[in-house]
Amino acid sequence: MSAKNETQFQEQFNSCVHCGLCLNDCPTYKLTGNEANSPRGRLQLWKAEKEGRLKEDSWVDFYTDECVGCLACESACPADVPYGKLLEEKRRKQVSESRNQVHWKIRVVGKLIEHGAILNLLTIPTRILRKTGLKMGLIFSGEPAILESSYSYAERLRKQFKPSGAEVALLTGCLMEGIFREINFATIKVLMKNNINVVIPKGQGCCGAIYEHTGLEDPKELFEHNRQVFRKYKVDAVLSNSSGCGLALSKALQGTGIVVQDVLTYLGQLKLELPTRKSKKIKLFVDLPCHLIHGQKVAGIPVSVLDATGYEWELAPGAKDCCGSGGSYNIQKPDNALKIIKEKSRFINDLPVDIEPIIVTSNHVCMMQWHSARKFVQRNFKVAHVIQLLA
Repeated sequence: MSAKNETQFQEQFNSCVHCGLCLNDCPTYKLTGNEANSPRGRLQLWKAEKEGRLKEDSWVDFYTDECVGCLACESACPADVPYGKLLEEKRRKQVSESRNQVHWKIRVVGKLIEHGAILNLLTIPTRILRKTGLKMGLIFSGEPAILESSYSYAERLRKQFKPSGAEVALLTGCLMEGIFREINFATIKVLMKNNINVVIPKGQGCCGAIYEHTGLEDPKELFEHNRQVFRKYKVDAVLSNSSGCGLALSKALQGTGIVVQDVLTYLGQLKLELPTRKSKKIKLFVDLPCHLIHGQKVAGIPVSVLDATGYEWELAPGAKDCCGSGGSYNIQKPDNALKIIKEKSRFINDLPVDIEPIIVTSNHVCMMQWHSARKFVQRNFKVAHVIQLLA
């Protein structure tokens, strides 16, 4: 590490004033009540280890691995400590030194994301099984296209709708395109119907979020690849329908002058048609992804967008609290993730019996986590991406 980077590194650590405002927003501190399992606790452990006051210790590795990476502490911090950046650096160092192990499923996906065509081919059976309604752990049922890609779907809808408005590029994502393709299709359809021309850049790669979440690799090569791809397109904005992917892509395209936005934030700037009010029995409970509000620093999902679904809605209790997905946390730390979603989903059991609840969010990994709440909720409920309801 250069002298300049070393100085910057120390300044970032020293900016923590130990006020404790992060504690009540930290899911693992709320789960355990353990100071070491909190943002300021981890910062002190990392700092002590860095300064040589603490030898490399398995407890430091354990508490680093325990962190969900939700970034709620950054929103709560009055000193603007870049906790997320420090966490990524620490995890990457620990994994490279074999001090922490990344789950084999994540390692496999981490290798496949470099070969998007192969990943899409290998996920065909998963798309087929999803259409059958078969439950596969965190993978929920749905209606993904088996063979048609988001690129070909966009080409087909462009001929149908002939949009003449603004032009945007869509980040299709690895899991989104490989497994949850119907969410991409819904995104394209909603934009095209609102006279927005959607371009699917050929050659786009993984955003790098999986590397950031786990420390598996340095995402700089993925970042540079996407910088080269998206800079070829003269569009009004690059849109993402997954908050974690959108956050990673915004880092990759930083300094290029390209605007990266969540698709719902973008739609909130348009004049959307308000439909006739749909079933009064159905009520939406809106959950806000951490990487949207704490990572991208977006206030929430626009009211106009939620109204455009045609359903009655309200923010779910603890809408800004982490659901426990954390990108890949529900694979790395399934027990912790289940404890977090168990508490967060408790309100569903207490809803009036005449309400048909739908948990809506804007991130596919959050959707996966909410589906796991069925282990604790004693009544039926659905989970959907807001864009699906708009479509």
